[in-house]
Amino acid sequence: MKNKILITLFACLLPLLAGAQQAVSQQNNVAEKDYIAYLFTYFTGNHISEEAVCYAVSTDGYTYWALNDNKPVIDSKIISSTGGVRDPHILRCEDGKTFYMVVTDMVSDNGWDSNRAMVLLKSTDLVNWTSSIVNMQKRYAGQEKLKRVWAPQTIFDPEAGKYMIYWSMQYNGGADVIYYAYANRDFTDLEGEPKPLFIPENKKSCIDGDIVFKDGIFHLFYKTEGHGNGIKVATTRSLTSGQWEEQPDYKQQTTEAVEGAGTFKLIGQDKYILMYDVYMKGKYQFTETTDLKNFKVIDSEVKMNFHPRHGTIIPITRAELKRITDKWPSKEMGNMTIPNNPVLQGFHADPEILYSHQTKKYYIYSTTDGQSGWGGWYFTVFSSDNLKDWKDEGVMLDLKSDQVIWADGNAWAPCIEEKIVDGKYKYFFYFSGNPTAGGGKQIGVAVADSPTGPFKDLGHPILTESPVGHGQQIDVDVFTDPVSGKSYLYWGNGYMAGAELNEDMLSIKENTLTVLTPKGGSLKDYAFREAAYVFYRNGLYYFMWSVDDTGSPNYHVAYGTSKSPLGPIKVAKKPVVLIQDPAKEIYGPAHNAVLQIPGTDEWYIVYHRINKNFIDREKGPGVHREVCIDRMEFNPDGTIRKVVPTL
Repeated sequence: MKNKILITLFACLLPLLAGAQQAVSQQNNVAEKDYIAYLFTYFTGNHISEEAVCYAVSTDGYTYWALNDNKPVIDSKIISSTGGVRDPHILRCEDGKTFYMVVTDMVSDNGWDSNRAMVLLKSTDLVNWTSSIVNMQKRYAGQEKLKRVWAPQTIFDPEAGKYMIYWSMQYNGGADVIYYAYANRDFTDLEGEPKPLFIPENKKSCIDGDIVFKDGIFHLFYKTEGHGNGIKVATTRSLTSGQWEEQPDYKQQTTEAVEGAGTFKLIGQDKYILMYDVYMKGKYQFTETTDLKNFKVIDSEVKMNFHPRHGTIIPITRAELKRITDKWPSKEMGNMTIPNNPVLQGFHADPEILYSHQTKKYYIYSTTDGQSGWGGWYFTVFSSDNLKDWKDEGVMLDLKSDQVIWADGNAWAPCIEEKIVDGKYKYFFYFSGNPTAGGGKQIGVAVADSPTGPFKDLGHPILTESPVGHGQQIDVDVFTDPVSGKSYLYWGNGYMAGAELNEDMLSIKENTLTVLTPKGGSLKDYAFREAAYVFYRNGLYYFMWSVDDTGSPNYHVAYGTSKSPLGPIKVAKKPVVLIQDPAKEIYGPAHNAVLQIPGTDEWYIVYHRINKNFIDREKGPGVHREVCIDRMEFNPDGTIRKVVPTL
């Protein structure tokens, strides 16, 4: 009786354990918001020259380009005992930066019952791999009747806290059975004896297992070898329990023979892709599902410039995409190899950009996004020397630490100014925060000797009240007039205000405070909402601002000009500078900064847009934003040409 109670209790705890492990995994792993592309690992055919690992990439999960001219990226002769490998399965580890790959050590020309081994590979950059061969007959005693070892895959088992490798084996006179063993810590060998993972109720052969974890349940996709040649699914809450619930129907959406199921989740969506090798026809089929039970064919949406065999797909980050495409370029992919936008990894909004004359580098500061209620509490800074490759320099101001004593959250919309004070560079960082003492948002300033900090907060806010009696004290901008050398601060939500800063850059001259809100307009054109930004060109002061709500696809940028840093502002005849392009799935591009390349008349607009996968209102579009950069050009009369946002 005690054992039954313990078993019942353990079964009840399993979902909690899995949930806890998933939370830990999400903490340690790369967040889904940081993925921008997909890596497809596959082999190409049944000749030794084609039995090798190849790479392809996609930026949307539907269109794939082969890298390295569809040639291998890993030499099978070096890593295998047979000279060929098949069925590559790739996995990102729980630490987010290590990758495991397992492959069948096999050359088909030697016969389908010729192989006895698998290869375990490990990498931290997707380019350089270490490898180990695990030969079952040599590794374990009593394996004389072993005929074949096929299609290994790897999954993290949260109950064991280890990586499980599972594969199918067949012995003389028996069925193909999916076995498992745990990998050792170095991922170079197996621990313990192989044990059966899954044996279908009919006791017939099954191969090509592919396990997907969703909603606390492990879904095993497998091929019924020799008695239907289709793909079925069995589910369990515990990988090693032996308790599997089999679904009766076949999941492939074709009457042709298939194998090599591979399942992956689309980035930022609730959709999964089940793909499989239609091996007798030399093609792949893609199907789409939201519940891992019902599938629809989407072949018309899928494009490839190669013909893969049995492979797997994982999401990758911008840095990883760049690394592998730099190593193995794709001629056909061309300039689309690395998407220009977004330029920062992850969710960020309200960008400010600085060119530092001290370091000769560019820096982006932003609101850390992706948190409900705009609940970010710290600021990070990214650096670049070419405006394309951005390095995360880490947290440069934390409102919940002792760095800032007057505010503890809602770290929003910063700006920064580089000044020379007493012969040394100083950096004045203005930001809004939620005051610990209560009340509406307020604006503070922190100072540093470097663009990346450490920054020291003044100790109290410098702007606490609205000059018009409503709206929020947020979205601050700082501007130094090249004509007078004076510096100005601008801010406001629901109103635009501006004032001259005192020489110490730590307070405003109260008698210069001016309400600058552009008059008139509507949400379709130029009604002021927030995010003032000021720059100077050819005798004119340009004022830019954002229109509509930050969570709206219609959120966009308008502008006007003035002959003074404190107005009045004359709204442009064609005021819209930047607006959504639904055909390109570009939504809500606004809250901008502007960059002039030093010594040139080359200008760029830096802004955020809503990530296309979070445009639905229930998905929080206002907190799932990403930073982009596009060229901004002027007409001969000084008016701003409408910016064409790019992907």
